[in-house]
Amino acid sequence: MPTSVDVAIVGAGPAGLCFAKTLADTGLQIIVLERQDEMALSVPAFDGREIALTHHSAALMHELGLWERIDPQAISPLKDARVFNGTSLFSLNINHEDAQKSELGYLIANHHIRKAAYDSVKSSPAITLKTEAQVTSIQAETNGVQLTLANGEVIQTKLLIGADSRFSETRRAMGIAAEMHDFGKTMMVCVMEHDVAHDHTAWEWFDYGQTLALLPMNGLCSSVVITLAPEEMNRLMKLPEDDFNREVSARFKHRLGAMRLLSTRHAYPLVTVYAKRLVEQRFALVGDAAVGMHPVTAHGFNFGLKGIETLSLEIKAAVTSGKDIASNSLLLRYEQAHRRDTRPLFLATHAIAKIYASNSTPARLLRSGALRIGNRIRPFKRAVASFLAQAH
Repeated sequence: MPTSVDVAIVGAGPAGLCFAKTLADTGLQIIVLERQDEMALSVPAFDGREIALTHHSAALMHELGLWERIDPQAISPLKDARVFNGTSLFSLNINHEDAQKSELGYLIANHHIRKAAYDSVKSSPAITLKTEAQVTSIQAETNGVQLTLANGEVIQTKLLIGADSRFSETRRAMGIAAEMHDFGKTMMVCVMEHDVAHDHTAWEWFDYGQTLALLPMNGLCSSVVITLAPEEMNRLMKLPEDDFNREVSARFKHRLGAMRLLSTRHAYPLVTVYAKRLVEQRFALVGDAAVGMHPVTAHGFNFGLKGIETLSLEIKAAVTSGKDIASNSLLLRYEQAHRRDTRPLFLATHAIAKIYASNSTPARLLRSGALRIGNRIRPFKRAVASFLAQAH
């Protein structure tokens, strides 16, 4: 006998689990399908990634019951941000005062968010989490969607959600193409200790031939992000720890003093994705499956939460009024709203990444001039700070 549910979600990453949790009190029956085993979700491994959260995202995590499940010591305030260009010590400074907040946002390691989302979902009787489940076929029809799993199990649902990463197989199975841009670079992330205090200030440093980022953690520790050509990154990843420490300290021009590795090193290809459609018949994309942002904005998970909020509010309104939770009009409203929220920054990010990745003489002059002009225009700085903080 097929299993019948109201909402089926493919992917038990933070986006999929958070979306399930938003609907937990609606009376809908929800199932989350995940390829990984239960242990990988219940005790998620450190993956190097620190997530920058806006005030609005933090408020949503409070509402979903995730925030209180995270050790306060694992939550680091992000007070200010500095953007450097080349070898210059000059920086564009974005301060929390510009946003009229005590901080721009917060930093939390991805594995802590995953753990909190898993625990929150497991505590909800309305949500079934099915691990080691691989979807082999999807049939979407007017009245519902039928999923067949690798073990032969059949699941029937009114609404299907794709939340299975920026390389979503569910998106492809539903016939939705995506704009995918491979920057030809590799991004490495790790945690390092350093001698000089960061003052809870994030750095984005567009150096020549590399991009460096520093995300301040509590104490004299930071999440370090280095973007290089793949061959150069392979060499850096393989260095013995002492040699790695010396090289990273040098890459940061010793501005933080001596730097020492505290974690494992993790490398990821630098690829962005924007789905050409966010919805299909009784189907919607959320999280990175919908919009996989460039990490320069540190805004990816915030956009994921924003999309989850938008779609869940539409579904809750439909439940309250007794309407179809997966009607074409409902899904199209979500698509239009999420495009408005994400498309401008997605395009702007690509333009910025292109300019600041170029080492040509005109690009170098433009890069330097843009930072100096931006630093002098207070309304511009206030607008950027308010956007980064996103209190609403």
